[in-house]
Amino acid sequence: MEKILYLAHVESDGTLSKAALESLGAAVELSKKLSGSSLSVGLIGSQAEKAAGSIASCGATSFFAVSGPEFDCSRYSTDAAAIEALGRQTQATLMVAAGTSRFGRAVPGATFRLNGRIDSRITGFTVENNSLQIQRWFYRQRMMSTQTRAQRPWALLLDPGVFSPWTGQTGTASLQNVSVKLPELRTRVLGTETATTGPQTIRPDAKLLFVTGAGWTKKQSDGQPHVKEAEDLIINFLEKTCASLGSTKSLVDQTGDGQQVISLLSHINQVGQTGSTPRHQKGLSTCCHGEEPHTVGWRFINERRAINLDANCGWAQGKADVLYVADAFQVLKKVNELL
Repeated sequence: MEKILYLAHVESDGTLSKAALESLGAAVELSKKLSGSSLSVGLIGSQAEKAAGSIASCGATSFFAVSGPEFDCSRYSTDAAAIEALGRQTQATLMVAAGTSRFGRAVPGATFRLNGRIDSRITGFTVENNSLQIQRWFYRQRMMSTQTRAQRPWALLLDPGVFSPWTGQTGTASLQNVSVKLPELRTRVLGTETATTGPQTIRPDAKLLFVTGAGWTKKQSDGQPHVKEAEDLIINFLEKTCASLGSTKSLVDQTGDGQQVISLLSHINQVGQTGSTPRHQKGLSTCCHGEEPHTVGWRFINERRAINLDANCGWAQGKADVLYVADAFQVLKKVNELL
């Protein structure tokens, strides 16, 4: 009999993030598929009572919370201690959480203290003969494995954007507070600062991912590059559509080569084999050649379109649903006018 513990950090306003609701949906689904299992909720943060009420109808048998202002911020010592305390209180055999950067830092250490095992980057699971089998990607996202473990507790960090978010009625949950003995805190969180001061280009929740390729910085039909014009067109498009901006590796690498580049881009925008794996509803690739390392990062994009002057572009070889054989400068200029 598996004892499933769902873990989540509570936002400052008492809500749960989209990634947290996605992992809750997966935990609820898992508890239904594993016969004889029980589901408990473990919340971390000072607004845990409000968050528990928002998911009261999820089917959990018990709700636990580690509360206090010291647990509102991301800090390894407090997060790991809270997770460990919740794991011991519930005697969980399976711990399910969103694969966020905050949980990615703290859950491994807490699992080690519980003498358990952990797997991250999980994109799916199945239950066969009442035994859990997870799916995750290896080797730069080119290989998928299905695996299981006998060691308990077993912590599972789920990739955001894969599972459907839980939805249900709010209510009242009987919340049990779990006390945590904290070590001496040597760090204080004073606030947050954004990495850049330019326009926002990374929007994980945007419906559209707009990807730029190296063709934007190459010589155009008049024999001259028009990088500044390309940048203005792209900024205008992003502002009008609220799309997220991606890039190929070849384009962001030009910064280190001393070439003129689009100032919006950094390696954070990189999509593909060594970059991020976006999960937007739609994707539009422009001036890209459609190499496999780039398109492998698009496997969770539902609708793929591309703009390229070459009708034999790699995007036309089964990688794009629609290929526009046209000049991206002219297309984007016209699209911006229509918008």
